[in-house]
Amino acid sequence: MTRQYELVERVLSYQPTADEAMLNRAYVYAMKAHGNQKRASGAPYFSHPLEVAAILAEMRLDNATIATALLHDTIEDTDITRGEIDTMFGAEIGTLVDGLTKIKKLDLVTKKAEQAENFRKLLLAISSDIRVLLVKFADRLHNMRTLEHMKPAKRKTIAEETMDIYAPLAGRMGMQWLREEFEDLAFRWLNLNAYATVVERLKILRAGNQGLIDEIEGELTTKLKDAKVKGVVAGREKKPYAIWNKMERKQISLEQLSDIYAFRIVVPKVPDCYQALAVVHTTWRVVPGRFKDYISNPKQNDYQSIHTTIVGPRHQRVELQIRTQLMHSIAEYGVAAHALYKDLDGKKKAKGQAPSQDSNAYRWLRHLVGMLLDSDNPEEFLEHTKLELFQDQVFCFTPKGRLIALPRGANSIDFAYAVHTDVGNTCVGARINGRSMPLASMLRNGDEVEIICSEAQAPPAAWQNLAVTGKARSAIRRATRDAARAQYGDLGREILDRAFRRSGKTFTEEVIGEALGRLSQKTAEDVMAAVGRGELASADVVRAVFPEEGPPDRPKRRRKVKRTGEGWFGLRKVMGLKFRLPGAGGRGRPEGAEGAVGIPIRGLRGDLPVNFADGGAIPGDRIVGILTPGQGITIYPIHAHALKAFDEEPERWIDITWDIDEDDAQRFPAKIEVMAMNEPMSLAQVASVIGEADGNIENIKMTNRVADYTEMLIDLEVWDLQHLNQILAGLRAKDVVSSAARAED
Repeated sequence: MTRQYELVERVLSYQPTADEAMLNRAYVYAMKAHGNQKRASGAPYFSHPLEVAAILAEMRLDNATIATALLHDTIEDTDITRGEIDTMFGAEIGTLVDGLTKIKKLDLVTKKAEQAENFRKLLLAISSDIRVLLVKFADRLHNMRTLEHMKPAKRKTIAEETMDIYAPLAGRMGMQWLREEFEDLAFRWLNLNAYATVVERLKILRAGNQGLIDEIEGELTTKLKDAKVKGVVAGREKKPYAIWNKMERKQISLEQLSDIYAFRIVVPKVPDCYQALAVVHTTWRVVPGRFKDYISNPKQNDYQSIHTTIVGPRHQRVELQIRTQLMHSIAEYGVAAHALYKDLDGKKKAKGQAPSQDSNAYRWLRHLVGMLLDSDNPEEFLEHTKLELFQDQVFCFTPKGRLIALPRGANSIDFAYAVHTDVGNTCVGARINGRSMPLASMLRNGDEVEIICSEAQAPPAAWQNLAVTGKARSAIRRATRDAARAQYGDLGREILDRAFRRSGKTFTEEVIGEALGRLSQKTAEDVMAAVGRGELASADVVRAVFPEEGPPDRPKRRRKVKRTGEGWFGLRKVMGLKFRLPGAGGRGRPEGAEGAVGIPIRGLRGDLPVNFADGGAIPGDRIVGILTPGQGITIYPIHAHALKAFDEEPERWIDITWDIDEDDAQRFPAKIEVMAMNEPMSLAQVASVIGEADGNIENIKMTNRVADYTEMLIDLEVWDLQHLNQILAGLRAKDVVSSAARAED
């Protein structure tokens, strides 16, 4: 275990102005707070925060971060409060410690929801100070290094979370060494047999390639020296997880891997990178398709290097990375490297400072937090985060040359939202490399994408299934919610207008605004949307706006209609209207239609029974028949969604048309949806319109009944499409009817 004086001396070695007294005070305070607490290994609990602080000292972070590491578990695992931390160490350290404290005593339904909620809280804290993440990384790293002391079930959970979230997040933050160690430690416990196999095979391969790394390092160094290029060459063997992951992804054996050994050339300046590349490419044969220039096109996490693969000494494939010293620091330490290099040109070294908040990696993290604020629930956000973390990248360009980095597999929809949310919301088409292409077309490296927009466009909800990036999905979902909210708001406005008129009052948004407190809503739009969704009764709104008038008179109780064995007989008797009883002539077919008899349709054989699909079809509809062996033919209107189920069975489709005899007219089944206000006699008015238009009601079903309106699903019989449209127009003309339309199947 690291000793107190060793930790302080290490910090002072790179930050001479560090507050030594504060570090000693934090050490003693945390040690006393944890007291006799023990870890699962039996070691004193305080050994954990001390080792976390030591890891951060190796990364050369400022003294406030080191003190936070020592104190990071005090609020969560002891009786220490945030106020006490603020008093003893200041608000800066108090805020950092609080950001690392997990949510306690939270009533969440699932363990996944708890994990997601904790991750939300962590990211919100990170968005204000990146040091929270660095302490969390060090905390998780020490826990992973001592994972063998945990119970198997707990060990598996922690390893999965590390592999799913913390390893890729470390990669996105540019901390490659940390990502590799996270992945290797998690791999060891998630797939112990595979880990042991890879390690054993590496030992055998290493014995057969004795001295290979030294030989390649020596030859590369000599060639660079001869060309008068200053550079340091270092070789290394890839980690077990990286090797196993590539074997699994490409379905190849260990012997077939060409890049088990990777070499790095570190040079002083950017021009030296390209001089070193020239030396390498003119000396050894290049492997085609294995060159990438991340210096001219940096990754989103600020990573910069030239990647190439050559056939080097012993005819061995060698993977090379060429970079400057500054690029190397950022590649290894990512956002933490900004604590060492204040200026990215490397001219000024500022040791011991808090990491810069200006890196691309940190901007990506703030974008992720923006998604968090738009997501509906923590679990959904966690899934989008994983989606963002695990995707590799492609680089595309706007027509003006702006570089847009996207996850591999992204399409033009994702590109449009990456440019700007408004561009995505109004997108109607795309040109990729000058050619008009479908929006769902997958983008490739180097594509130039031009987005075509229209102010009349709104993103369809179906785009959520096409989009790859979390930003695009989040924006589409938000636009869909806003559109639905606007529809509910319009309905609520209409409902409230009627309710106010019944009470002899005038409805305005201003009068609603005066009662927002009593209605527990933020805006008048919220009130109208709540009424439209049925969450708030219009009568409650009227009482909240005019509380001095008291409750309205209780309406007279209406006589109940008794249903009999004759279906709608009681309702039919009360209203004095003609209804056809359910079942007469068979559901969904014209009265008296048995088999093909009496059904005026061309293209059918006379010996086949015929039925209409649920929702019906009427003369004027384009229709198609679907043959079901042993059951006959079912008639569908050509727009029926149910026909999608038969797309792969063209042999069942039968081309049919109507053959109407005007002298022998008959009715056909149709289904409509009506939304009516909950007012006395509203149902009677609906039925009256249908009856007066010579329509025949078969069945009425209330599908959604709330305080202010009722949704009805009505089965009726009509002569043809023109007749149905006449009925719908008559219904829409009634004040009690908010909407009337033909029902989808």
